[in-house]
Amino acid sequence: MKIDKDSIKKIAHLARLEFDESSAEKMSKDMSQILDWVEQLNEVDTTGIEPLTTMSSEVNVMREDKIGKHLGHEAGLKNAPKSDTDYFRVPKVLE
Repeated sequence: MKIDKDSIKKIAHLARLEFDESSAEKMSKDMSQILDWVEQLNEVDTTGIEPLTTMSSEVNVMREDKIGKHLGHEAGLKNAPKSDTDYFRVPKVLE
């Protein structure tokens, strides 16, 4: 598939990219090659092949949740630089 300079300029505008005329010519050639490769991939018969959800073969090791000992709010707040009865006080971030 051939991508012309006008298409490259439109894509560049939408993507907020800036480049000169010589770069536009190279970009046109590169994008045409990419789209040709994608068209080639579309010709591959993938019937009966399950889609991948991840490229990693790692398996998450999960543990069962258990209720354990926890700090009360007084113990959790005692080391806070500033607190207000049951809450941490933090500096204002947004106006």
